[in-house]
Amino acid sequence: MQKVTYASLGSLGEDFHKAFDSALSYELKKLGRPHPLVIRGQKKKSKATFTDINPADTRMVLGEFAAGTRADAGLAIAAARDAFPDWRELGWPQRVAFLRKAAEIMTERQFRLAALLSLEVGKNRFEAIAEVSESIDLILYYCQQMESNRGYVLPMGMNGNGAEQTRSVLKPHGVWAVVSPFNFPLALATGMAAGALVTGNTVVFKPASDTPLSGWWLQEILHEAGLPAGVFNLLTGAGSIVGEELVTNPDLDGFIFTGSRTVGIDILRRFNAPRLRPAIAEMGGKNACLVMPSANLDAATDGVLRSAFGMGGEKCSACSRLYLHERIAKSFLELLVEKAKKIVIGNPTQRETFLGPLINESAVANYEAAVKLGKKEGRVLLGGNKLKGEMFDHGFFVEPTILTGAPKTSRLFQEEFFAPILSVAEVKSLDEAITLANASEYGLTAGIFTQEEHEAEAFFNRVEAGVAYSNRRGGATTGAWPGVQSFGGWKNSGSSGKSALGPHYIAQFMREQSQTRVKG
Repeated sequence: MQKVTYASLGSLGEDFHKAFDSALSYELKKLGRPHPLVIRGQKKKSKATFTDINPADTRMVLGEFAAGTRADAGLAIAAARDAFPDWRELGWPQRVAFLRKAAEIMTERQFRLAALLSLEVGKNRFEAIAEVSESIDLILYYCQQMESNRGYVLPMGMNGNGAEQTRSVLKPHGVWAVVSPFNFPLALATGMAAGALVTGNTVVFKPASDTPLSGWWLQEILHEAGLPAGVFNLLTGAGSIVGEELVTNPDLDGFIFTGSRTVGIDILRRFNAPRLRPAIAEMGGKNACLVMPSANLDAATDGVLRSAFGMGGEKCSACSRLYLHERIAKSFLELLVEKAKKIVIGNPTQRETFLGPLINESAVANYEAAVKLGKKEGRVLLGGNKLKGEMFDHGFFVEPTILTGAPKTSRLFQEEFFAPILSVAEVKSLDEAITLANASEYGLTAGIFTQEEHEAEAFFNRVEAGVAYSNRRGGATTGAWPGVQSFGGWKNSGSSGKSALGPHYIAQFMREQSQTRVKG
């Protein structure tokens, strides 16, 4: 089956919608089943369970999941430890073959997986199929990187008239914890796990408690691809229990996490308490877009709208700060509001929907707090309400919201609310806009719209962000793709400085050994 690619998303036609609707109908018949833990290749039930619900309709139960314990986490770590030597010695070509098989299975099930993402996370069908496509490409790109670098074995220089021959070899650390977030539950889990696995590590995987079904299906796909027992272990349950054991257990060799700044920094501080170990935290963003007088306003408003309100702003790369040059601010906002009023909000599985629900009640509370602050310090230009009525009463639906008039030092320009909230300020110059964009503890993504090359160049030279875009109609600050845009944050947006989706990522899961042989 042909994979739906990022490049084809804008031209998806009736065949796509028919395939999605068919897959949705199929998956709706399978909901509500129990899902155990998977440790050492064996399914393990637990005494306690928790429910996975549809955020668009909380009456719909997607599945029942085992609530793992700290003891379960210990068993999973032990299983991964036992599986590590054989997985490491298998060699990178064989590991690549296993993962490419997993990518093939994902491709065969791409529409079923997209339907599940729409149900579990509230993504519209285009966002859902894009995430599946990205998951597939993450596997393939990391496999390609392993091949291109020939397993990361590099001949070095010689000493002693050639008597000494040395090579640099990157080797896996051992057992990695992989803890993924709710917003891209398949792609981010797949990318982190694939990076660890292809380099020879084994994995203990904990998905977010709001999205365990996506994590379950990643485990199923890897199992069907033939991964040996214990190489990939699935733990579902509370972060305060299962996650706490992963952070504090001294038998883990590495930890990778994607999520909030607060949790990420806590993991970085505590994971290394027993001994020094690699820990990678990919954290949040407060991403700015700058619009200058020469900008194409039609393209700029499209880019900002898609980036700020796509997936309800529940992505770390979402545009949440907008700095408009005063000469075009009024006309820009008039056009942006006009377009935003046309956004269709509703059931994310329906083809006409652009904006689905937020993930849970806590997310709605964060949204309402931001709106309240916006009303206190400025004004609401658009939106600001939790939606009510028959279509919305059983889900977490809110309006896309534009806030203006608040001081540029306001928390609205500093805190990540993870909601469809866009805070707007006017600026007098590019210099002021870049200075404000950099005045943040975060440094994930940023964008600019300008037709002046010197302005774009100044932006790229000075902006403090790991991902920067110019004139991107498809997403002012969003939309990185494996092998196309590396994706990682500076400052409190990321800990490693080596971005996912890019050429330096998988080397982080290994450590270097220098090997010297002396002839004679």
